[in-house]
Amino acid sequence: MKKLVLFSLIFGIGFIAFAQKRATVSKELRNISIKKEKFIDAVTNLKRFENPAYKYPELIPAETQVGITRYDRQTNATNQNRIYLYEDGTIGATWIMGYNDPGFNDRGTGYNYFDGNEWNEYPTQRLESQRSGWPSYVPLGENGEAVFAHIAGGNDDGLLINKRTDKGIGTWNESLFQGPSPNGEGLVWPRAITAGVDNNIVHLISVTRPTANGGSIYSGLDGAFLYSKSTDGAETWVIENVIPDGMTSDYYTHFNGDTYDWAIPKANTIAFVIGDGFYDMFLMKSTDGGENWDKTLIWENPYPMWLNEPTDTFYCVDGSFDVELDATGMAHVIFGINRTHSDGTETFWFPYIDGVGYWNETMPPFSNDFNALNPYGDTDSELIEDYNLIGWTQDVDGDGEITFFGTGLEHLGKYYVGLSSMVQLVMGDQNQLYVFFSSLTETYNNGAQNYRHLWSRVSIDGGTSWGPFTDLSNDIVHVFDEFVYPSCADNSKENSIYLICQIDNEPGMAVAGDEDPYVDNNMVVMEVFKDEITGLNENIAIKKNLQVWQNYPNPCYGISKVKVDVGQKTVVSLQIYNILGQKVYETKPEQLNAGSHILNIDANGLDSGVYFYTVKANDKQLTRKMIIE
Repeated sequence: MKKLVLFSLIFGIGFIAFAQKRATVSKELRNISIKKEKFIDAVTNLKRFENPAYKYPELIPAETQVGITRYDRQTNATNQNRIYLYEDGTIGATWIMGYNDPGFNDRGTGYNYFDGNEWNEYPTQRLESQRSGWPSYVPLGENGEAVFAHIAGGNDDGLLINKRTDKGIGTWNESLFQGPSPNGEGLVWPRAITAGVDNNIVHLISVTRPTANGGSIYSGLDGAFLYSKSTDGAETWVIENVIPDGMTSDYYTHFNGDTYDWAIPKANTIAFVIGDGFYDMFLMKSTDGGENWDKTLIWENPYPMWLNEPTDTFYCVDGSFDVELDATGMAHVIFGINRTHSDGTETFWFPYIDGVGYWNETMPPFSNDFNALNPYGDTDSELIEDYNLIGWTQDVDGDGEITFFGTGLEHLGKYYVGLSSMVQLVMGDQNQLYVFFSSLTETYNNGAQNYRHLWSRVSIDGGTSWGPFTDLSNDIVHVFDEFVYPSCADNSKENSIYLICQIDNEPGMAVAGDEDPYVDNNMVVMEVFKDEITGLNENIAIKKNLQVWQNYPNPCYGISKVKVDVGQKTVVSLQIYNILGQKVYETKPEQLNAGSHILNIDANGLDSGVYFYTVKANDKQLTRKMIIE
């Protein structure tokens, strides 16, 4: 009987923090490209089959499941504002929800509410009267709430607005917001924010339905970007479906959905950021509540007015953004990085290109050089680590290389964004920047594909310097979980931040991309404590000399993991015994530093039955039971 036990060392406790020194993905992986899907609101996987090996994710105390969805594409690139923390401690959370695969005729907004003590039951019915998607959730009025979502496959075309005067209770009142006349252009992928002392000023952005989605050219744009404003809680509109100056067909040919994001308003100052691989990334800012706009270029696309022509390969933004205004009204922007080219018929993306960029209004713009956004140290790159390049996948095992399971496209989930992306930014009251992103993470895989984890990084001085990276998904119960589509509550508590994300056991999507079997995806609200991600938690040191956690999963059906905490530099070994007390394997002793370590157990070589594993650390030892199926 042969047993192989692999050790993967991960340092820290609770959330695991990593120093900033960077390791990169191999050039071979970075050069892999694949055709990019059009920005869609459609299901491409119409096969209905189940995954018999699917197991439901478990949660830790700081996580609460608030709902389920089998429709598993929450955005095309940038996520919307899906969660809000109210001043009284209540929370509203939303997501795209659908149960009836593969067509999802029931798709719409899933909504849940925390009343300060507990969450409601999981929703089973959408908010909207028609099939819809892409909800944007905002506070409205003195104590109300509203959801803006686009219609998809319903009787009408446009946006559905559901609102009520008292959050968490009462009947939702629905109204239809249509596109510009005379054709009544369809509107898709909305984003809304509210402002004013009573949150009755509504600022709304969306795009007209592109031709690829059954729409038409509007004002010379295949996907025109439109801005609207209401001052009476979305009852009437003082500005309606206007193309802002600097965004007309004089400057661009198209805009894609889900490639833009609002900042929280500061008094009368509002701002959004927009960008994609084939048009500029820029900031639009108004200091008079949307009456006039100033445009600031952040990255200049090397192919202005691109209209499906063949191009060379160049580094670019991936369409995932977030923007916030600090106490002085200055905009801070984070963005995902990728690489692209066009053959004149299709566009392509590079799934193993990795980087999260940062820019604020004191920084110069990036040029249109093909390598301006090259995150790998090219001589023409304008990215500098820990200045305007602030995020990347982490060297978890500390060997100086990023090594994933497998070497092909089939070994990662296809979300059509960069390796580290789905970015979120929360602004602290002292101009702290709390950055969150989903990143493919080495040492975590299911034997077929690699998993994405949720990571954070913080600047406590307004973007001047950056602290360590923190893995928010490292708990042993999440060894086989994929964390994607985070959306943060932009307003935070003094000590914590709330976010909602999608978790399941299978990397990638079912509705598109991988076209995996349909499964239940958990929508989970996480409370992230600020001191644990800033590195300022005095309790981060392990006080116990030895702590051995139960292996997970247990029963074990293949790979299992054991978390071990040691309080000082220690020589550690592990032995496995069968039910007769016979030692079936003993590892070579390893010297480990103080901290948390994950021991990976490969049980494939052992017969089914009951076993015991003993971890020895210097003169101490602890034993736990494990079951192998």
